[in-house]
Amino acid sequence: MTSFFPSRTISIYMGRMFLVRTFGILAGLVLVLQALDLLGESGKILAVPGNGDAQVWHYVSLRVPQIIARFLPFSVLLGTILTLITMNQNSEVIALKGAGMSAHQVLAPLIVASIGVAALSFAFNDRVVPRATATLNRWEKVDYGPMPVDRGDRTNVWVRSGPDLIEVDRISGRGAAAQLGGITVYDRNGGELRAIVTARFGKRSGDGWAIWPAQRFDVASGKVTQLGETIIATGVTPDQFTLSSVDPDELSFRALKEAIDDLGAAGRPTKSLEGALWHKLSGPLSSVLMPLLGAVAAFGIARSGKLFVRAVIGMALGFAYFVADNFALAMGNLGAYPPFLAAWAPFLLFLFIGETVLLRTEE
Repeated sequence: MTSFFPSRTISIYMGRMFLVRTFGILAGLVLVLQALDLLGESGKILAVPGNGDAQVWHYVSLRVPQIIARFLPFSVLLGTILTLITMNQNSEVIALKGAGMSAHQVLAPLIVASIGVAALSFAFNDRVVPRATATLNRWEKVDYGPMPVDRGDRTNVWVRSGPDLIEVDRISGRGAAAQLGGITVYDRNGGELRAIVTARFGKRSGDGWAIWPAQRFDVASGKVTQLGETIIATGVTPDQFTLSSVDPDELSFRALKEAIDDLGAAGRPTKSLEGALWHKLSGPLSSVLMPLLGAVAAFGIARSGKLFVRAVIGMALGFAYFVADNFALAMGNLGAYPPFLAAWAPFLLFLFIGETVLLRTEE
């Protein structure tokens, strides 16, 4: 029975060549792009009184994870093409083909190595990048000055409680200690507004929220009734009130999933966040596509003079995937694509395209 992989020695040789080139290219991209980024940002950082070299290096430590996360798939694509071009020029691919191996068997070591890169990418994107992004975003909002302590205060929050809508002007504190200020309850029935209840203060009380001094305006009669203290939003948790706008880039996969559940329970739209959640899986898996899209550079005789053209075709396919991926995410954010389709359609489409091109250019 013929093994799907080349020999162990060849597999290790190809995998090591691929990984060395991939991470070498990534290191070069990070150095160049970080240097270019510092040209524009270092002046802003050092313009703040008290900032010095330590703050510049702190900025670098926060920015580098973002650059790595964004350009790792590009590095895998370029590492694949460079590896396969080298093997083609040295007639190593011809030797493997002459031994009776198919195109998929030749690419198998690279695909297995790219799966490892994808797993590493997911772990890095899930554990390191969100924390760095959240910290950098907060620092940029204060123009690289001293960052204030986040006490969890929120403003202009909307929550749904059954058919009713609740607007809160300001919220301070978290959990059961959350305090509400400027509450407006839109009492609805069957989509029609029946009454508006307003109050200046509110706090957690049992399974609901006590608000005071409250008054009720009846829409039909125009009558205003003083309620004193009353209970609203039964079943609404403190997290639903304290949730503000969610940036998926600042959250891990699990934290984003929990935020989507809370926002959904609060009656807020979550389609764009669901697309971002799926993309946290499909994004790292794009590394597995790159050996397939760049494989066109491996097959064909190097002395035919078309090796450069094949390399360009491989890069074009890879970059076309990234364009399609960003376009699909944008359409998902606009609501034109369902979340699952926005995240996975480019991956599945280019998986099919890569297989088709590989089979047609193998000989």
